[in-house]
Amino acid sequence: MESIALNAPGGDLSIWSLFWEAGWVVKLVMIGLLGASIWSWAIIVDKLVSYARMRMALNRFEQVFWSGQSLEELYRSLSERKTTGMGSIFVAAMREWKKSFEKGARSPHGLQMRIDKAMDLALAREMERLEGRLGFLASIGSAAPFIGLFGTVVGIMTSFQAIAGSKSTNLAVVAPGIAEALLATAIGLLAAIPAVIGYNKLTSDAGKIGARMEGFADEFSAILSRQIDEKVAPRNQG
Repeated sequence: MESIALNAPGGDLSIWSLFWEAGWVVKLVMIGLLGASIWSWAIIVDKLVSYARMRMALNRFEQVFWSGQSLEELYRSLSERKTTGMGSIFVAAMREWKKSFEKGARSPHGLQMRIDKAMDLALAREMERLEGRLGFLASIGSAAPFIGLFGTVVGIMTSFQAIAGSKSTNLAVVAPGIAEALLATAIGLLAAIPAVIGYNKLTSDAGKIGARMEGFADEFSAILSRQIDEKVAPRNQG
């Protein structure tokens, strides 16, 4: 009896058939979830590539910074082009350093605070850029299963309406609605699972990159602090 029902008209349970025969509400749910899944994958791939590039840029900058090249030379080379990561933090600190000395900095404590503030702002901008669009992954990861569940409820309601209309519990009557309900649930999970995994992975990677940049900012702040003591303090004593 099951084989007869499945081969009967309206008993095709292929994915394409289920989609085209679904009600407009379930179709909208499926299309929305598929679009969200595609966009989630696009964000995940883009972030993985950009994070890999950022790590390589951090490695290159650290090699140059600790190679013994003078800070002035490094600043001149970096200030002429767009910088990211540690380079952006370095340029922000050196720019404040040079502006303060051009105006005749008198207070070592005030100069140190301004430099630290400039580096904090540069670090915040870099972290905002690193973590951009991750919130979308978190939203999809939490909302997609419930959106799919909404499609499931609508599909089950369609099945009960079909049963009531035909006054039959034949599998050919019940199966399409139940199948489209399960398909909506499956698409919801298809969108949610990669989004949650991607969000956790990318958030961890962004945190590690941020920690590296924050560590550099602390080290560079200590270097500039020593130079401030050497240049500003003797001037004030004189």
